[in-house]
Amino acid sequence: MPDQSAHVRIAIADDHQIFRDGLRRLLESEPGFEVVAEANDGMDAIRLVQDVRPDVLLLDVAMPRMGGLDALAALANQGPRVILLTAAIPPADLLKAIQYGARGVVMKESATRQLIDGIHRVMDGKYIIGTDVADDLAQAVKQVGGGRSRPYKLTAREMEIVSAIADGQSNRQIAERLSISLQTVKHHLTSIFDKTGAANRLELALLAIREGVVDSD
Repeated sequence: MPDQSAHVRIAIADDHQIFRDGLRRLLESEPGFEVVAEANDGMDAIRLVQDVRPDVLLLDVAMPRMGGLDALAALANQGPRVILLTAAIPPADLLKAIQYGARGVVMKESATRQLIDGIHRVMDGKYIIGTDVADDLAQAVKQVGGGRSRPYKLTAREMEIVSAIADGQSNRQIAERLSISLQTVKHHLTSIFDKTGAANRLELALLAIREGVVDSD
C-alpha cells in the first residue's frame, strides 16, 4: 500500500485559472498534500520544475505557447513524477506521453478521488491510467509491433501472454484464448514478471512499447 502519510509537494500547470484554483483547494484538503507552484503553460511549467523541484507535476495537455507533451519531453529525467490531465487525448499522443516518461494520465472529468489515489500511487513508484483511456493505451500498444525477437528470454508462450495483456485481456480471457488453465496463466505471469522486472500488467504494456515485446501480428 502507498504511504498516504508522506508529504507530497505538487505543482499544477494548466492555462485555466479557475481550474487551477479549484484543483489547489481540492488537493490541499488531502492530508500530506501541498501545492507549491502553478504555471499557465508548458514553458512556465519547465521553469517552475527547475526552480521548485516538486515531487509531482500535474500537467495539462492543451496549453498556449507550449503544450503538455512538449513540456513533458523537455522535462525528461528532471525529477518530478508527471501526471497528465486532459479533457481528451488521441491514442497516438497517449503513447507518446508514456514514452516521454509520464507516470499517469487522468481525464479532467474523473472523480477527484481517482486523482488523489493516483498521486499516492505514482509516489509509490506505480503508474496510473484512468479507465477512460486504458482501452486506448491497449490499442496503441497493440499497434506498435515488436522490434526484438523474444526479449528477456521470454518463451513463445510468454510472448503470447504479454501480447494478450497489451490487448487488454484478463487472465480468464487469456486462458480461454490460449486453451490453458487459469492457474497456468498465473504461473506464466509470475515468470514474466521475474524476467522483465515489471511490477504489474500496465508496466508490462509499457515495456512492450519501449522494447518491442509485443508481436506484430
